Amino acid sequence: MFWKWCFRLLIVFLGLWLLLTLGSRIGAEIFWFQEVGYLQVFLLRLVTRGALWVFVAGVSVTYLLGNLVIAQRLKYPQSLKIEQVRREEAKFSSELKNFLSPQYPGRDQIRTPDARSFKPLRLRWLLPLALVLSLLLGLMLAHYGQIAFSYWHYSANKANLPVPALFRPEIIWQLVRQILSQWYLGLVAGVAIAILIYPRLFFWAIAIIFSIGLGWVLSQHWAKVLQYFHPTAFNNTEPLFNRDISFYIFSLPVGELLEFWLMGLFLYGFIAVTLTYLLSADSLSQGIFPGFSPQQQRHLYGMGGLLMLVVALSYWLSRYELVYSSRGVSYGASYTDVTAQLPAYTVLFVSAVAIAIYLLWRTFFWRPKSKYRRFVIYGLGIYLVMVVVGGFVLPSAVQYLIVLPNELQREQPYIQRTIALTRQAFDLEAIDARTFNPQGELTEADLKANDLTIRNIRLWDQRPLLETNRQLQQIRPYYRFPDADIDRYTLQTDVTTRRPAAPQKPPIPEPEPVEATERRQVLISARELDYSAVPQQAQTWVNRNLIYTHGFGFTLSPVNTVGPGGLPEYFVKDISGDGRALTTSSEGIRDSVPIGQPRIYYGEITNTYVMTGTRVRELDYPSGSENVYNKYDGQGGVRIGSAWRRWLFAMYLKDWQMVLTRDFLPETKVLFRRNINQRIRAIAPFLKFDSDPYLVAANANLDTNNPDFPNNQSYLYWIIDAYTTSDRYPYSDIDGDGINYIRNSVKVVIDAYHGTVNFYIADASDPIIATWSAIFPNLFKPLNTMPVSLRSHIRYPVDFFKTQSERLLTYHMTDPQVFYNREDQWQIPNEIYGSEARPVEPYYLITSLPTVPFEEFILLLPYTPRQRTNLIAWLAARSDGDNYGKLLLYIFPKERLVYGPEQIEARINQDPVISQQISLWNRQGSRAIQGNLLVIPIEQSLLYVEPIYLEATQNSLPTLVRVVVAYENRIVMAQTLEQALQAIFQPEVTPPPAIIRPVEEASPSS
Repeated sequence: MFWKWCFRLLIVFLGLWLLLTLGSRIGAEIFWFQEVGYLQVFLLRLVTRGALWVFVAGVSVTYLLGNLVIAQRLKYPQSLKIEQVRREEAKFSSELKNFLSPQYPGRDQIRTPDARSFKPLRLRWLLPLALVLSLLLGLMLAHYGQIAFSYWHYSANKANLPVPALFRPEIIWQLVRQILSQWYLGLVAGVAIAILIYPRLFFWAIAIIFSIGLGWVLSQHWAKVLQYFHPTAFNNTEPLFNRDISFYIFSLPVGELLEFWLMGLFLYGFIAVTLTYLLSADSLSQGIFPGFSPQQQRHLYGMGGLLMLVVALSYWLSRYELVYSSRGVSYGASYTDVTAQLPAYTVLFVSAVAIAIYLLWRTFFWRPKSKYRRFVIYGLGIYLVMVVVGGFVLPSAVQYLIVLPNELQREQPYIQRTIALTRQAFDLEAIDARTFNPQGELTEADLKANDLTIRNIRLWDQRPLLETNRQLQQIRPYYRFPDADIDRYTLQTDVTTRRPAAPQKPPIPEPEPVEATERRQVLISARELDYSAVPQQAQTWVNRNLIYTHGFGFTLSPVNTVGPGGLPEYFVKDISGDGRALTTSSEGIRDSVPIGQPRIYYGEITNTYVMTGTRVRELDYPSGSENVYNKYDGQGGVRIGSAWRRWLFAMYLKDWQMVLTRDFLPETKVLFRRNINQRIRAIAPFLKFDSDPYLVAANANLDTNNPDFPNNQSYLYWIIDAYTTSDRYPYSDIDGDGINYIRNSVKVVIDAYHGTVNFYIADASDPIIATWSAIFPNLFKPLNTMPVSLRSHIRYPVDFFKTQSERLLTYHMTDPQVFYNREDQWQIPNEIYGSEARPVEPYYLITSLPTVPFEEFILLLPYTPRQRTNLIAWLAARSDGDNYGKLLLYIFPKERLVYGPEQIEARINQDPVISQQISLWNRQGSRAIQGNLLVIPIEQSLLYVEPIYLEATQNSLPTLVRVVVAYENRIVMAQTLEQALQAIFQPEVTPPPAIIRPVEEASPSS
């Protein structure tokens, strides 16, 4: 009795703990989403996931347990002795039987199965059948268990989950091969044997767990369900079925999820009920099964009919899934798929529907005696043969006997489809391809005319600048610069540019400005607080949560200037102790770059939660031998002044010090989820976010009337690009990330002080973002509502550019025959960085494109032919004003040599003077680092620039020591870019003619 009460108390405490955990989590999330202003987003997600879980789990457990209850009522009792077994037992004498078992039933007490049942199954058929069904059940549970286990490792809010692999014949075969080669073969076999020994216990337990698991897995796909009910037409059809693309993006995945659920549900139910009947009457011990009774047959007919309906659904969906076929030379439905596989799937679908209708008709209009009963077995046998022939044999025969001997001719129209739809899906059709023929006629006058381009050539790469920042600008060990981002700012200067910057609007006459300005390419880096760098002895709860709360300031460096000793110059640096926050290089910089009070409460490495507004002062920044302290007055955070809120968040954050501390005040707030990547993913998990958030210093509330941007001298914002993606675009070739559709549809702005998050639609033509905007009408804003001061800093994202440029390596070929031959394949060239070869990364430049009369901020990447090193093309993405998002592809003539990055690198390392100097630097204690090689278009020519840094091997403090410039057949290394350009373009001096002296003949000997 004592242990029974202990067990009951344990169950009560576990239930209470689960209830409190779930309640605290939901409550804390509600408060957090209310803080950021997106409570409707969270509630809709929560309700959708909860409803899916409850509905799927409820229907599943009702169906499975209901059928198991029916099976328990209709199965044979264990005491049943059938005629064959009774005859064998009759050989023993009745006296011995009575002696051993006085209660042994008489002949009239022995139950026999209905004579109208199926024929009995002997052990030689019964045992293999039971084992096969048990192993099939084990395989199915392994498959669904793998999927559930893999989902467990996904983020709880991740929404872009692929549709799980459907339990089809090819998956069963893969599972068999996988299990045979791995350790859990014994586990599957053990489950199968356990089912045979304890069928009732395992069937009921598995049914409950399986139903809960199905509900949980499908609830993770809440995004697809919401999209299904809010589709947006693409107004573009695929060529095989002439269905709008939206069908494949929004509807087909839901059909596959339905098949995933119903196949598992009906197959498990059918196998469990069949095994319940087969194992009844102690059949394995007796060595014989008496046969299915009419009631059992009727039950199995009904369940088999439902299972065949799901099989029919599977073949119907398989018809549309042919647009994702990998058979053939191109992605999507090939000749074999269209001419053999598609008709086979259609026939199998019709046959499955016919069998299902017959089985269900027999269920509702049951007749124990039917002359058509034998045709059920024959029909199922024929159907299995059709599955093998139509699904595997016939397509393989067509592929090898018809397609391969005439592959180009057969596959040409399907190759054309793949090319066209892949270019659509990755927005490659928007690329404006042009021919660019470098003339090699660049002069000093051209350089002066392109002075803005020359002054913005990037000499400082992110890596050496970050290393220098960490040595010179971290100030304290607990500060860290996690990244350096390239941007452009309009700065006050005494020198006017010779060319206008890219206009935001058509130029109009304006009065002369009072102050001259120019656009400068800069590297900006945030000085964030890294709590892990605090000394271990000081890592207390008070320090972690109440004192070390935020980073402070940033550095701003021009990309093309070098200070004393080869170190970078800084427009903005240090932490000033005179109340001006940061130190600027001039008053013009302070007027151009808003600084204010640059506290960073939300950043890339702010992974701790903090409490503000407490009795403890927050560390603001160090000033000399003392520290300056601050009290947070921003809009971020959730109030936890009341006792019940403290208990709520203590339970949610698993931090009981929050309840015990006496440092809290009524106005105390907790700031959590301060990492900007976690913050935006929690709000919009259905978007794919760029890997490189970048910091912007701007006054986003010049008129003080924008409620989205509170103003209290905080001018730091994070901008992150977000993408809508899909893996369901028909005929579009999947890239390395498993997607075949992408758009840069959203720009996200996060206030580094207040933590406010704003989502702006950057590509209103994208149907997927239109669907999400319909689902969450209060989440997205038009791009034109973004403040102009922030809009001037948006840039074409690197991740999106990389995806497009990688697809362009193959899909710039639009002729099917050229594509089939792969005769014009491109590659991304390598460069030497440090001392190792690596692919060239896309890089930002301020330059003027050929035939464009102004400089602008562009992203550029060169291409070379496959297995060759000469330059074949380069891709440029524009980022300014009305030209934002436009892609230009400049293709070089194939009949002449244009040096590629690898050829220039080879020439640099082969130059006797340059290689000797690099070898001298690479002595013990130091090493030379060859920086990014930039290919810069100027007028109708190409200029190559590579910086060289020198750093110590112990305490790394990179300094810029040389700049290498290459143009045509000339290459120069100098201390500065100006000297290198002057040496390249100085007038050639004609060497003096050689002095030829006559050779005096020796006088003849006398």
